[in-house]
Amino acid sequence: MSVTALHHFTLRCTPDELPPLLDFYTRVMRLTVGARPEIPAPGAWLYADGQPIVHLYAHLSTPDQVVNPGTGHLDHISFRSHGLVEMREHLRALDVSFSEAPIPGWSIHQIFLHDPRGLKIEMTFWLDQEEVEGSAT
Repeated sequence: MSVTALHHFTLRCTPDELPPLLDFYTRVMRLTVGARPEIPAPGAWLYADGQPIVHLYAHLSTPDQVVNPGTGHLDHISFRSHGLVEMREHLRALDVSFSEAPIPGWSIHQIFLHDPRGLKIEMTFWLDQEEVEGSAT
C-alpha cells in the first residue's frame, strides 16, 4: 500500500465561472480538455501528458458560496495510490472514517477521507493495476 504521486486537485465553481476557468487552464496553462465520467454537474477534466491533473466541478450556486470554510474553492486533493485492499484494512484498523466511490465504466476506484483540518482527500486506485483480488469492492 502506498501513495505514489499527486493525482489531481478539484476546484469548485459556478456554471458561469466554468468558461473563464476553462480558458485560463487551457489557454494560459496549456492543459487540454479530456475524457470525464458522467458527473451530475457541469465541469471538465484538464489533462497534461495524458493525465487529468485539474478537475473543474461547476456545482456552486453563487461564486462566493463556500462549502468548506477551511479550504475555500478547493474541493479535494487526489493521490495516486496502490493497494486498495490493504488501504481499506489500514484505515479500518486506525478507525479512520472513509467512503468509497467506484466510477461506473472506468477502471478507477476512489477512497475519500478527511484530514484533521477538514480537507477532503481522495485516493485514486486504477483497478487494472491492482491485484485481481484487490479490485473487488
